Amino acid sequence: MVLALTVTGCSVNPVTGESQLSLIDENQELAMGAEQYTPTQQSQGGQFYLDPELTLYVRDVGQKLAAVSDRPDLPYEFVILNSSVPNAWALPGGKIAINRGLLTELDDEAQLASVIGHEIVHAAARHSVQRMQQGMLISAGVAGLGFALSDNEWAGLLMGGAAVGAQLALAQYSQSDELESDYYGILYMKEAGYDPTAAVELQQLFLELSQGKESDFIQGMFATHPPSAKRVQKNRELVNKVGAGGYRGEDVFERKLATLRKLQPAYDAHEKALKLASEGDMDAALKHINEAIRLAPDEALFYSLRGRIYQHQEKLEQASADFEKAVSLYPEMFVYRLYNGLNALALNNLDKAQENLVRANQVVPTSIAFLRLGDIAAKQNRRDEAIAYYSKAAEAGGDVAKEARQKLEALTG
Repeated sequence: MVLALTVTGCSVNPVTGESQLSLIDENQELAMGAEQYTPTQQSQGGQFYLDPELTLYVRDVGQKLAAVSDRPDLPYEFVILNSSVPNAWALPGGKIAINRGLLTELDDEAQLASVIGHEIVHAAARHSVQRMQQGMLISAGVAGLGFALSDNEWAGLLMGGAAVGAQLALAQYSQSDELESDYYGILYMKEAGYDPTAAVELQQLFLELSQGKESDFIQGMFATHPPSAKRVQKNRELVNKVGAGGYRGEDVFERKLATLRKLQPAYDAHEKALKLASEGDMDAALKHINEAIRLAPDEALFYSLRGRIYQHQEKLEQASADFEKAVSLYPEMFVYRLYNGLNALALNNLDKAQENLVRANQVVPTSIAFLRLGDIAAKQNRRDEAIAYYSKAAEAGGDVAKEARQKLEALTG
């Protein structure tokens, strides 16, 4: 995505009322968030779809807080991502996500409100936009990612807006941004009727976990929202000032999370399988992923991993059946289409491969998909299409770009 930075000068921070540099106007801000929201979700697990009622509950809590924010008219959206990594993030324009891995760490609705209120401030105060303006993340076309996105092995191959959105979601906030989001998030909680003590509890917990080097949190919340003793103290001082007390919602929260808690053993089995597969123990990984599928037979994520295990074992027909199942359960998810297409290509089923790779790229473009679409076009003697696909893949970095350039040279040289 090319960002046209046509508006320069100063504007007022909508939350603090302070002057700030403004290179991106509000229309651009809203367009960026809307364009990048879906691909950014998908690059980090996609939506958690097994419990739609839980998503509605999170949206309701989010809308309560958005209504009392300093930018209540932003087109806020709230989703739960199907990732075990404890994290939450906000894109420009109020596009907010919380991972199921963070939800299961919370004790009540007030703590959920603390997380969401914090992210609403990031969006309302234009923190993501400010970071872009500082030259951290502006991309013109292709952005390579220098960090892993959950367990997505294609993370470094994301192209264009998908990569920019992922960088925005997963880049670390400054201490001043975090303090600002803590401060106004607590005010929003209080205004919405929640007990702001929950914000102090969460920061205290995060600080303790960071000092104990809790690995899941290091990948998630601590990487993007670094905790500190200063934040805990500032939060405590503000709560003392505005007054503790308010709605906690523990009973409601536990009822709403009952399905997710019941599914947790299945996701634990998936995580074990993923770890074992990454270590090369495919037989043990297969045992755990089969257990995950037994416990939650409608979870596409599990079939996708089993398909990848079968691929590694060169059982391509069995892999094909699992990738088809994953696609049938979650047809919009790019990575299931991508795996399905690459596996079909290995089986020399060119039509199926092309259909799935094209569909994958329509949601989240990847250089590997462009490269293999070029291979398909070349095999079918569609030279001009092959050149176009290889040219696109060559824009990326690494081995994919190198292979694409070599094949381009062979076609055009």
